[in-house]
Amino acid sequence: MTSDVKAPDSTIKYGERSIEEGELITFPNPRVGRRFEIRITLPEFTCKCPFSGYPDFATIHVAYMPDQRVVELKGLKLYINSYRDRYISHEESVNQILDDLVAACDPLEMTVKGDFTPRGNVHTVIEVQHRKESP
Repeated sequence: MTSDVKAPDSTIKYGERSIEEGELITFPNPRVGRRFEIRITLPEFTCKCPFSGYPDFATIHVAYMPDQRVVELKGLKLYINSYRDRYISHEESVNQILDDLVAACDPLEMTVKGDFTPRGNVHTVIEVQHRKESP
């Protein structure tokens, strides 16, 4: 049997480079002082199980009330895509996402939920929260 599919070349692709160089970017909140919620759904999250190496898939839900800064969506997309080849547990990935987003934009409140696709008849949902301390 022959195949017409050629082996991929070893050069890094522009999408891979964008993911590798990506960072969380923020911009000024246009309505500082007004409490409003931003909800973001990222349905294509992937990472690898640190024990088996099998891929894990999830939908990540982010809901937050910004303070001074708002997260830019393209940077968030690239950041989330950077987990694709990471060996990380469900619990650690969701907690790390929250930590990184809080560090980037210092929101008043934030919730990150990872709704993982069932594997081996087990469905996992991890939800973590942050609330800014009152001065």
